[in-house]
Amino acid sequence: MQSFRSEIENPIVQKDIIDLADKIQMFHEGRIDEEKFRSLRLARGVYGQRQFGVQMIRIKLPYGKVTSDQLHRISDVSDEYSRGRLHITTRQDIQIHYVSLDRTPELWAELEKSDITLREACGNAVRNVTASETAGIDKNEPFDVSPYAHAVFQFFLRNPICQELGRKFKVSFSATDDDTALSFMHDIGFIAKTKVINGEEVRGFKVMLGGGLGSQPRFADVAFDFLETNKIIPYMESILRVFDRYGERSKRAKARLKFFIKDVGLEEFNKIVAIETKALSNQTVEISTDGFETPDVSGIVAPEVTIADQTTYDAWRAKNVIEQKQAGLFAIGVKVNIGDFYTKEARILADLIKNYAGDELRFSLRQNILIRHVREDLLPFFFQELEKLGMVDLGYEAIQDVTACPGTDTCNLGIASSTGIADELGKVLREEYPQFANDSDLMIKISGCMNACGQHNMANIGYQGMSVKSGKLVAPALQILLGGGILGDGQGRISDKVIKIPSKRGPESLRLILNDFIANADGKDFIKYYLEKGEKYFYDFLKPLSDVTNLVDSDFIDWGSEEKYATAVGVGECAGVVIDLIATLLVDSKDKIANAKESLAEGKLSDAIYYSYSSIVNTAKALLTAEGKKTNTHNKIITDFNEVFVASDRIKLGSDFESFVYQINQNEPTEAFATYYLGEADKFYTLVEEYRASELVEA
Repeated sequence: MQSFRSEIENPIVQKDIIDLADKIQMFHEGRIDEEKFRSLRLARGVYGQRQFGVQMIRIKLPYGKVTSDQLHRISDVSDEYSRGRLHITTRQDIQIHYVSLDRTPELWAELEKSDITLREACGNAVRNVTASETAGIDKNEPFDVSPYAHAVFQFFLRNPICQELGRKFKVSFSATDDDTALSFMHDIGFIAKTKVINGEEVRGFKVMLGGGLGSQPRFADVAFDFLETNKIIPYMESILRVFDRYGERSKRAKARLKFFIKDVGLEEFNKIVAIETKALSNQTVEISTDGFETPDVSGIVAPEVTIADQTTYDAWRAKNVIEQKQAGLFAIGVKVNIGDFYTKEARILADLIKNYAGDELRFSLRQNILIRHVREDLLPFFFQELEKLGMVDLGYEAIQDVTACPGTDTCNLGIASSTGIADELGKVLREEYPQFANDSDLMIKISGCMNACGQHNMANIGYQGMSVKSGKLVAPALQILLGGGILGDGQGRISDKVIKIPSKRGPESLRLILNDFIANADGKDFIKYYLEKGEKYFYDFLKPLSDVTNLVDSDFIDWGSEEKYATAVGVGECAGVVIDLIATLLVDSKDKIANAKESLAEGKLSDAIYYSYSSIVNTAKALLTAEGKKTNTHNKIITDFNEVFVASDRIKLGSDFESFVYQINQNEPTEAFATYYLGEADKFYTLVEEYRASELVEA
């Protein structure tokens, strides 16, 4: 039945997928804690859906790059295990929904046949590394950031330093100062720069640190104006080591890197990061650019095409086609409504890019498709073929191109429909405001909740799903946010929360805003227009829409639904039995020791050391949990364990616990230290296991 156990060629991947299958079985049998299982499956791209018994699968596609073979593979998997729909996310991933948990290992195995992974697409790890979709073809870029984004993806994939962070960690690479990869809202964001050093042009990045959206958005700090390319991975490794040790784990709302940096300050944070330098696996990492050359498309034969409507073709070429920096080559932007398209279209696109282009497309952060490396003489042919698919709508990356997360369609956290209102706003724009069809200076973004997957709080016009009370009833609502956007070179503006209105009045709110913009902007872009008018100005003319005393029956039914609205979340998985959480933690510690031994045998010294460290901390956490102590951060676990167990002589360690653990950042990753530290971790586990056994006997 599970043929994937023998079909996977890469032994590391094979072990990963088999581990998922085994843990699913343990979960069903009640032998693994629900919280631990959730952490494991999320780190493998398996996300609990709002609907009971099915999962959302997030496919990790670094910087949104996809080949023909990969797109065919994704389509096959979607048809076999899901419903044939593909959803492009705002992090350049693909999501498929309604997948049975038990089938996720074989689904993953199928994807790996085309070098596609689910690993760390979700969960508290380094998420998909995003980049400007025009990287490598942009006329204004200093250099192609794609190889650097790829190197970061590869280095941190399955890296033990970032497998169980307090919260997710997001990375982006912007090709130019236009900052289209939104460096300012990432945990770490890179903007391509060059600098002349000793008479030579050197590649590097402006580094933005500690940004994020969500309920408490924060713009990133400038960590470096210029950091050479061979230093970006060591710097990021140091940050992740610090984040793993000091990052909040219990209070989810305070667990992102931005809160830690805000609390300690950038200067103090950098001092803590510097302490990790000695323990790094590499002090510099040279990044190769091989394999990122422009493909040769000179031999492609252009089919004969007669354009029936030259005016429509000319408009499409003017607005949806981008001239590349490579002479004679062009990229084609395909607008995908709220990021949803289907496997039938995907397969045709896959064949088109393989046979008539450079066998590559990239998904954009605004949920669209960019077909790259198309010869100029092939543009009419592509227009003809894309028109057959309904994929030549004008407005690629423009205002009509509304961004939206899945919201209450499938997400457990969704409060109100985001896709439904996105469709309605798109209809208003197309039918009533055709003059904005190609306005790329205006952005509308929608999220179904405060978590900002739709990036609503950095949009010119943003909407956030909420609820509102009217008497004893509850109606779906939208928080309107205005005035946010990208300013360039790491700068941006968070939008202001202006007013909350019932969701069914969303289209009218957009009409009022756009009508006022048309009448009063006087040629200014939206941000300047908004700042000149001020928040109260918009609040005043939108205020009548917020009245909840005059709601009608339809106001209590959300967009895209036929049933009365109710604030609810989906049901998560449940093991159905009581589980010994302490035992689960100790089993996990033993697994980490096994991983350390395996890494040491393979010569991966830094990995072996970090697995040993993780085992020690996890083992200490188990005993503290049994005592009812809080285990918010690794740092607190280490301090509290020393006080509760070592200083009191309940655990006879022979030294204080802090000195014992923190050998990790005071030694270089040599074979001698890796062997010694692993031995100490193993002894500590045995010591705690014996202590735990004696405690249970006495109880």
